[in-house]
Amino acid sequence: MALYSQSTRNVDLSKSETELTTNIRKATSIEETAPKRKHVRACIVYTWDHKSSQSFWNGIKVQPIQADEVQTFKALITVHKVLQEGHPIALKEAQQHVAWLESLSRGLGGMGGEGMRGYSPLISEYIFYLISKLRFHRDHPEFNGTFEYEEYISLKSINDPNEGYETISDLMNLQDQIDSFQKLIFAHFRNGSNNECRISALVPLVQESYGIYKFATSMLRAMHTTLGDDEALSPLRGRYDAQHYRLVRFYYECSNLRYLTSLITVPKLPQDPPSLLDDEAAPSLPTRPKNEPVTKPITPPPRPRETADPEPINEFWKNEQARQQEEYAAEQARLQAQWEEAQRQQQAAALQAQRDFEEQQRLQAEQQRLQLEQLQRQQYSQQTQGRMAELEQENLNARAQYERDQLMLQQYDLKVRALEGEMSQLNANFQQQSQSKDDQIRALQEQVNTWRMKYEALAKLYSQLRREHLELLQKFKGVQLKAASAQEAIDQREKLQRELKTKNLELADMIRERDRALHDKDRTTGGHRDELEKLKRELRMALERAENADRAKGSELSGMLSRHNREIADLEEALRKKTRALDDVQSKFGEGSSDLERQLREKEEELEIYKSGMDQTLLELNELRSNGHVNDSAMDEQIDVMLLDNIRKINDIIDSVLQSGVQRVDDALYELDSSMQAGNQNASGPYVLSQIEKAQSSAMEFSTAFNNFIADGPNSTHGEVIRTVHTFSNAIADVLSNTKGLTRFASDEKKGDQLISATRRSASSTVDFFRGIMSYRLDGLEDLQKTDVVINKNNEVQIALNNLSKLADAFAPKATKISNASGDLGELVDREMGNAAKAIEAATERLTKLMNKPRDSYSTYELKIHDSILEAAIAVTNAIAQLIKAATASQQEIVQQGRGSSMSKTQFYKKNNRWTEGLISAAKAVARSTNTLIETADGVISGRKSPEQLIVASNDVAASTAQLVAASRVKASFMSKSQERLEECSKAVTGACRSLVRQVQKIIEGKRKEGDEDVDYGTLSGHDFKVRQMEQQVEILQLENSLSAARHRLGEMRKISYQDED
Repeated sequence: MALYSQSTRNVDLSKSETELTTNIRKATSIEETAPKRKHVRACIVYTWDHKSSQSFWNGIKVQPIQADEVQTFKALITVHKVLQEGHPIALKEAQQHVAWLESLSRGLGGMGGEGMRGYSPLISEYIFYLISKLRFHRDHPEFNGTFEYEEYISLKSINDPNEGYETISDLMNLQDQIDSFQKLIFAHFRNGSNNECRISALVPLVQESYGIYKFATSMLRAMHTTLGDDEALSPLRGRYDAQHYRLVRFYYECSNLRYLTSLITVPKLPQDPPSLLDDEAAPSLPTRPKNEPVTKPITPPPRPRETADPEPINEFWKNEQARQQEEYAAEQARLQAQWEEAQRQQQAAALQAQRDFEEQQRLQAEQQRLQLEQLQRQQYSQQTQGRMAELEQENLNARAQYERDQLMLQQYDLKVRALEGEMSQLNANFQQQSQSKDDQIRALQEQVNTWRMKYEALAKLYSQLRREHLELLQKFKGVQLKAASAQEAIDQREKLQRELKTKNLELADMIRERDRALHDKDRTTGGHRDELEKLKRELRMALERAENADRAKGSELSGMLSRHNREIADLEEALRKKTRALDDVQSKFGEGSSDLERQLREKEEELEIYKSGMDQTLLELNELRSNGHVNDSAMDEQIDVMLLDNIRKINDIIDSVLQSGVQRVDDALYELDSSMQAGNQNASGPYVLSQIEKAQSSAMEFSTAFNNFIADGPNSTHGEVIRTVHTFSNAIADVLSNTKGLTRFASDEKKGDQLISATRRSASSTVDFFRGIMSYRLDGLEDLQKTDVVINKNNEVQIALNNLSKLADAFAPKATKISNASGDLGELVDREMGNAAKAIEAATERLTKLMNKPRDSYSTYELKIHDSILEAAIAVTNAIAQLIKAATASQQEIVQQGRGSSMSKTQFYKKNNRWTEGLISAAKAVARSTNTLIETADGVISGRKSPEQLIVASNDVAASTAQLVAASRVKASFMSKSQERLEECSKAVTGACRSLVRQVQKIIEGKRKEGDEDVDYGTLSGHDFKVRQMEQQVEILQLENSLSAARHRLGEMRKISYQDED
């Protein structure tokens, strides 16, 4: 039972944190509207329910709020409201996140000026105010978020307001920051928009400023009552009066904002600051403790009576009567004088009071008149300054837009020139290939003609020998008939037989020569015929590819040129409009303050007209309310129809996007099965694994976006779904292309077929995923069932990609496995990049030493050759050094953007282990190939190695740098400056390697010309010429066989070395 309750609490906590994350994401959305009250309220209630705000801070930090200015500004508003109305623990825990708030301000450095959407200065000032507020609460923890006086007294537990002097001074400093911030907000209002997001930031400012004002008023009155020293408190009174007038103006401007008055009630302050010297209207201060000692008054001792001598009794009554008469007369005179003096004082007081009253009325009227004039002047000045600021802002925006347009035009010009260069290069290559094919066909035709002539000559020779042989036979028969003597006949016969045998031997030799020539002719003719057919097929295919490429490039170039021309025309039209608007603004700005006063009067007249129109509108609204209940049902039906139509349109858009994703994957499948496409021949095992990992993450992002689209219903936005579909389909297409290129490392055809089959299954599951979630297949299902369909389809894709990853993992080098790595992964990656940089530095130093070596034993020609090789090699190493620096910067940017604020570098590398393996492998390959290049260059100079080895080493350097660039390109963000810099450095390395290869080829060509024998083939006899030709053919055949065997051995060596790479 306890386990069940514990798991229930965990589920509830996870659910509440999920809801909190959703509310934070919706409150900090990218739309330029105010954060919805229900989302902010949910964050505040969470802090009260859980007595903590750590989950809120964790949730807001993982949001991509720094990607957009509006998101950052809305996040600051949400943080401000949570600090103001959340649980008191939120103020204490927020002290730990001041550094994060400061990092938001530092993140604005790339925006520059006003920012893209005009929020950059507002964000900086808001962060400064929030940090000041947190610093105040840290120094004065007895205050709550709204600075309430009663809460302060109850928490402080004091009854002496004199202790609040420093507190009031700090509060007044905070009030000055509020005043400067609200002025900045009003100055950044934009015409043509409702400024709802900016106005929402004024809500907490109004509440906090009024709380500080109430506290300062009550505390200053208490201090005046308690201290009685008006002179000591005069600085505070002066600041209080100045802040009162600013608050009056601030609340007056806020009351004119209809959206703000619909959210809160704006306080109304009197025109003049209240008196702080009398406390008739002051709130009652807490009573002093009842156990205070009470001091009793000391009564003076009675004075002793004076003793007099006794008088005689008969004189006593006479003296007593006279004394009484005198006392009575004196008392009457005193009373009469006292009454007359009181009458005079009363008359004088009445006259003085009348004069004081008249003087006070006059001074009050004069003060009101002066204040009214001052307020009017300030309003005129503020409006003038605001209008000037708006005009300056519009001017700056127009200039910035003009500069951006110019930059875009330059980029388009560069792209057009690059495309024209590619077209010219393609045309030149095509013409060169066509010319070479024609030359080869002509050479083969000449060889066929030569062999035909040789055959005809042999046929003539054979017929001549046969004719001579028949003539000899006839002569031999005649000699036998005419011979008279046996001896003569025998001798002649023996002679003729010997001649006949000689002729027969010559005839046999000629027949054998003829048969050999016929056999050579047939073999050569057949080989040439096959080679001619092969060349013709290649020529037709090349012509078709060239025509297709020419048509594709032509259509693409024409479309791009037309699109660029349209964009240039639009930009020029926008530039002309901006220029005309700027001229109009400058002309209006030049008319001076008189024009502003005229506009002010016109605005006041328009305001009166609007007020009368508002009264009429309110009357009509009351009439419509009385008659509008009948039309509510019809209006609701129309709204429902419009809502359903809108949902149907959105579903059609999503289906079209999904169909485009299916088409993209189908095209990649066609290329996978096509024999004309060989895939990415530079693909390696770690690179393919990183591509598979990217496809898996893209599938998860697409599933999450589509589930959010289903969950939000009619209020959902389809932009994220479209983006993730495009990313997911392109990632799968990249996996197919690179996996097909990886099959060249397969040890047998079975492994290659397994890899291709797994790749095809991944693509098929992706197509099924896209087709299975189209609107017509999800119709009639509940939202939960739709979500289950998306999750199941995503699981199928993930399973297929995992199976493909297991097969591709066999092609990855064993040494670069993350599982084999010991220590911190972040340090491992940094160490490998550092080793590559150190290898480049060592190579540069070695080349420098080779340049400075004594070369007295070399001739001038050899010195020239060696200097050219060393200069080209130094250029290669310098380019590789810049490439390593750019790759390090790109890798740091990728890690910084990918891990966020709650993930360490090691965790990021472990999470993206496939990409990390590819990066480490590429860094090792660059260092190894660079060392090989320097060793080979030293060997060529010293004569220990051949120039061909230097060409191979240079090509290996180009391939390794391309692998490093490809590894960085997998995780690089869109339009990344560091990735662009890395691509430029890669082009520089490739150009330097080509320069080195050209230098070495020149050396090889020079040596070949020196080694060639100067033979005049025209002076050779037919037999010698034939022997030389046959020897050359035999040598060519031997070299071709050796080349095929060497290529096979190289392929096997690459497979083994790639699998066991260290």
